[in-house]
Amino acid sequence: MNSFCLDEALSRYLDPQQRIRLAHSCVGIIGAGGLGSNCAMMLARTGIGRLILADHDVVEPSNLNRQHFFPRHVGQFKVDALAEQLRELNPEIELVLSHERQTEASVLALCTGCNVVVEAVDTPETKRMLVETLLRAGHRVVSASGMAGWGGSDMTRKSMGRLVIVGDMTCAVGPHMPPLSPRVTMAAALEADTVLELLLGRMHAGRME
Repeated sequence: MNSFCLDEALSRYLDPQQRIRLAHSCVGIIGAGGLGSNCAMMLARTGIGRLILADHDVVEPSNLNRQHFFPRHVGQFKVDALAEQLRELNPEIELVLSHERQTEASVLALCTGCNVVVEAVDTPETKRMLVETLLRAGHRVVSASGMAGWGGSDMTRKSMGRLVIVGDMTCAVGPHMPPLSPRVTMAAALEADTVLELLLGRMHAGRME
């Protein structure tokens, strides 16, 4: 699928002004695992023109149950494997890749100019650092909390000023609560949908606000 085909597909659903807005938007995604890899693919499919992807890790076989990777990607840096797929979908997408473990200073430098930043890491300490650092700098941030297991509580979103949190807010990953594809992908989809709402506005009965 080339960029012309992608734009042609989007023209059936989005008006020219919406497509231009998305094409000129920049979204940062910190973490390229179950949340970040799936969120990035969804945003690319909606026509986001520039993505900043950061993850220091490589693809492992255990990641394939929920992350947007395939056996051929095992051993590659996650951001490189993800970039390969994104460019196959849309050769014209602009990507900025970071293989570094993010610090307060590095994430601020990396996300300069982003319209929205998606937090997609899996350690509570790093999650807290990223969210607090980005909010202090004035960024709009989309984060996730609660996506482990199967079944369980309905997923929702909670808006708190420039921070939006998605998930069931309850089910953390643990020994008896594994991260599995259905609920992890649901949370990634909510993150991507929230990014679109922040960029395009809210829709009610087919009309934008």
